[in-house]
Amino acid sequence: MADAKRVERPLSPHLTIYRPQLTSISSILTRITGNAMIVTALLIVWWLAAAAAGPDYFAAVNGFATGFFGDVLFSLSLLGIWYHYLAGLRHLIYDAGRGLDIPTAEKLGWACIIGSVVLTVLTMIIV
Repeated sequence: MADAKRVERPLSPHLTIYRPQLTSISSILTRITGNAMIVTALLIVWWLAAAAAGPDYFAAVNGFATGFFGDVLFSLSLLGIWYHYLAGLRHLIYDAGRGLDIPTAEKLGWACIIGSVVLTVLTMIIV
Protein backbone atom coordinates (compact mmCIF):
# COMPACT_ATOMS: atom_id res chain seq x y z
CA MET A 1 0.00 0.00 0.00
CA ALA A 2 1.32 3.42 -0.91
CA ASP A 3 2.10 5.98 1.76
CA ALA A 4 -0.69 8.48 2.17
CA LYS A 5 0.52 11.96 1.38
CA ARG A 6 -0.97 14.59 3.68
CA VAL A 7 -2.51 17.51 1.88
CA GLU A 8 -2.23 20.88 3.61
CA ARG A 9 -5.73 22.31 3.74
CA PRO A 10 -6.87 25.48 5.46
CA LEU A 11 -8.83 25.04 8.65
CA SER A 12 -12.43 26.15 8.67
CA PRO A 13 -13.15 29.16 10.85
CA HIS A 14 -14.81 28.36 14.14
CA LEU A 15 -16.27 30.43 16.93
CA THR A 16 -12.99 31.09 18.69
CA ILE A 17 -11.44 32.88 15.73
CA TYR A 18 -14.44 33.78 13.57
CA ARG A 19 -15.95 37.23 14.06
CA PRO A 20 -19.59 37.32 12.96
CA GLN A 21 -20.41 40.07 10.50
CA LEU A 22 -23.41 42.35 10.88
CA THR A 23 -24.98 40.78 7.79
CA SER A 24 -24.93 37.31 9.36
CA ILE A 25 -26.25 38.62 12.67
CA SER A 26 -29.08 40.47 10.94
CA SER A 27 -29.96 37.33 9.00
CA ILE A 28 -30.14 35.34 12.23
CA LEU A 29 -32.25 38.08 13.85
CA THR A 30 -34.67 37.96 10.92
CA ARG A 31 -35.21 34.24 11.49
CA ILE A 32 -35.55 34.69 15.26
CA THR A 33 -38.10 37.50 14.93
CA GLY A 34 -40.10 35.51 12.39
CA ASN A 35 -40.38 32.58 14.79
CA ALA A 36 -41.06 34.85 17.77
CA MET A 37 -44.03 36.35 15.94
CA ILE A 38 -45.54 32.85 15.80
CA VAL A 39 -45.45 32.72 19.61
CA THR A 40 -47.16 36.11 19.76
CA ALA A 41 -49.81 34.97 17.31
CA LEU A 42 -50.48 31.93 19.51
CA LEU A 43 -50.85 34.19 22.55
CA ILE A 44 -53.36 36.35 20.67
CA VAL A 45 -55.31 33.27 19.56
CA TRP A 46 -55.29 32.01 23.17
CA TRP A 47 -56.67 35.39 24.30
CA LEU A 48 -59.41 35.33 21.64
CA ALA A 49 -60.32 31.71 22.45
CA ALA A 50 -60.54 32.65 26.13
CA ALA A 51 -62.92 35.47 25.23
CA ALA A 52 -65.14 32.93 23.47
CA ALA A 53 -64.85 30.40 26.32
CA GLY A 54 -66.37 32.53 29.03
CA PRO A 55 -65.80 35.43 31.40
CA ASP A 56 -63.94 33.51 34.13
CA TYR A 57 -61.38 31.97 31.78
CA PHE A 58 -61.06 35.24 29.88
CA ALA A 59 -60.34 37.13 33.11
CA ALA A 60 -57.45 34.75 33.88
CA VAL A 61 -55.96 34.92 30.38
CA ASN A 62 -56.51 38.67 30.14
CA GLY A 63 -54.75 39.13 33.47
CA PHE A 64 -51.75 37.26 32.08
CA ALA A 65 -51.77 39.07 28.73
CA THR A 66 -52.11 42.54 30.25
CA GLY A 67 -49.81 41.89 33.20
CA PHE A 68 -46.09 42.59 33.38
CA PHE A 69 -45.06 39.46 31.46
CA GLY A 70 -47.64 40.11 28.75
CA ASP A 71 -46.56 43.73 28.42
CA VAL A 72 -42.91 42.71 28.03
CA LEU A 73 -43.83 39.98 25.56
CA PHE A 74 -45.99 42.27 23.42
CA SER A 75 -43.36 45.03 23.51
CA LEU A 76 -40.68 42.63 22.32
CA SER A 77 -43.12 41.35 19.71
CA LEU A 78 -43.62 44.87 18.45
CA LEU A 79 -39.85 45.23 18.17
CA GLY A 80 -39.73 41.94 16.26
CA ILE A 81 -42.49 43.00 13.89
CA TRP A 82 -40.73 46.27 13.04
CA TYR A 83 -37.37 44.53 12.65
CA HIS A 84 -38.84 41.83 10.44
CA TYR A 85 -40.59 44.46 8.31
CA LEU A 86 -37.42 46.52 7.84
CA ALA A 87 -35.38 43.40 7.11
CA GLY A 88 -37.93 42.49 4.44
CA LEU A 89 -37.48 45.91 2.86
CA ARG A 90 -33.72 45.39 2.98
CA HIS A 91 -34.11 42.10 1.15
CA LEU A 92 -36.25 43.79 -1.50
CA ILE A 93 -33.34 46.17 -2.04
CA TYR A 94 -30.99 43.18 -2.29
CA ASP A 95 -33.35 41.44 -4.73
CA ALA A 96 -33.18 44.52 -6.96
CA GLY A 97 -29.41 44.00 -7.13
CA ARG A 98 -28.57 47.05 -5.03
CA GLY A 99 -26.76 47.40 -1.73
CA LEU A 100 -24.79 44.20 -2.11
CA ASP A 101 -21.40 45.76 -1.42
CA ILE A 102 -20.16 45.31 2.14
CA PRO A 103 -20.33 48.95 3.35
CA THR A 104 -23.88 49.41 2.07
CA ALA A 105 -24.99 46.03 3.43
CA GLU A 106 -23.66 46.98 6.86
CA LYS A 107 -25.42 50.36 6.72
CA LEU A 108 -28.67 48.63 5.82
CA GLY A 109 -28.17 46.18 8.72
CA TRP A 110 -27.68 49.05 11.17
CA ALA A 111 -30.68 50.81 9.64
CA CYS A 112 -32.81 47.73 10.41
CA ILE A 113 -31.61 47.51 14.00
CA ILE A 114 -31.77 51.21 14.84
CA GLY A 115 -34.92 51.77 12.80
CA SER A 116 -36.78 48.96 14.54
CA VAL A 117 -35.92 50.35 17.98
CA VAL A 118 -36.96 53.88 16.99
CA LEU A 119 -40.20 52.69 15.37
CA THR A 120 -41.01 50.53 18.41
CA VAL A 121 -40.57 53.45 20.79
CA LEU A 122 -42.62 55.73 18.54
CA THR A 123 -45.40 53.14 18.26
CA MET A 124 -45.49 52.66 22.02
CA ILE A 125 -45.66 56.42 22.58
CA ILE A 126 -48.38 56.97 19.98
CA VAL A 127 -50.50 53.97 20.91
